[in-house]
Amino acid sequence: MPSKSDIKAEAMRLYALFQEAGAQIVEADLLQPSDLLLDLYGEDIRARAYVTSDAVLGEQMLRPDFTVPIVQAHMEDGAEPARYTYMGEVFRKQEAGTGRASEYTQVGYEVFDRADPASADAEVFALFSDVLKDASLQASIGDIGILIAAVQGLTTSERRRAALMRHIWRPKRFRALLDRFAGQADMPDGRTELIGALEGLDVDQIVQGAGPEIGLRSAGEVSARLNALREDMQVAPIPPEELNAVSALLAISADAAQAAGELADIANQFPAIKPAAQGFAKRLNALKQRGVDMEALAYEGSYGRTSMEYYDGFVFGFAANGAAPVASGGRYDALTRVLGQGREIPAVGGVIRPELLLRVSS
Repeated sequence: MPSKSDIKAEAMRLYALFQEAGAQIVEADLLQPSDLLLDLYGEDIRARAYVTSDAVLGEQMLRPDFTVPIVQAHMEDGAEPARYTYMGEVFRKQEAGTGRASEYTQVGYEVFDRADPASADAEVFALFSDVLKDASLQASIGDIGILIAAVQGLTTSERRRAALMRHIWRPKRFRALLDRFAGQADMPDGRTELIGALEGLDVDQIVQGAGPEIGLRSAGEVSARLNALREDMQVAPIPPEELNAVSALLAISADAAQAAGELADIANQFPAIKPAAQGFAKRLNALKQRGVDMEALAYEGSYGRTSMEYYDGFVFGFAANGAAPVASGGRYDALTRVLGQGREIPAVGGVIRPELLLRVSS
């Protein structure tokens, strides 16, 4: 088990390497405003973050990651292009029995550059690969942008596409919704019977006559929800060929070169993903130019969907023997759009956990 002094020394070594690569040092406050994080992630973040309250600052959270404050600082007054590095602790609640640390150190590197996103992806990945070259780690990549393109291209209602988008980072829930919307699984218990009983009736009148309001939802909200459910029951199932295409995307597990071919084949059958698949191929070319071996690089169609919920494109990780990633990262263009108040810039970056790196290197 590495000591705190060992972890700090390793963190400083990585920090120096990122500075040598051209990154400028940036700091982030330990306490972050809860309202911003809640707007980004929803109430789910409360289950993972440590929340406190201050008479002046209001509700705050101990820093759950660096990316959000770094993006916010850049969008306020950052130059373009920009490269940043940072070092410090983050705090995450963990479930009992997992053995995972609730406080740990991260060292990161972020690139904000609109000139050539594929080249920036390759720059970050190649730098991490070089920094970690002495450790016995397997590199894996994915592309959440391809799955996003697939969802946006489905022949279904906007409400159903939005539901799938919300759950892209929750694979089991996403799969259940996808199967239900394609007519491959039943609706939740009681929903079909409830909507059937409302057929031909005025939902607003029924709700208004149901008695006093009890609970957190108003009568108007209940009516809106019932009407939305009734409309949803009339939506045609997602076509089988589109369901098969999404399933094939998620099932890809191959080296990067082979994955590119599989993605191209799927794109021929499901044109909605063609621009994203072409972007993936462009990124692979950029990686090749930086000396990355495509046959030694693993691609997983679902990579990054359980722990990288603000990433919306290229994702990557370095891990040993299926353990927790020593390093991970990816592209988060949409986050800059959210925090930029009308402005945006392509951005990609990643973090290394020095404690885990020491463990696999010892």
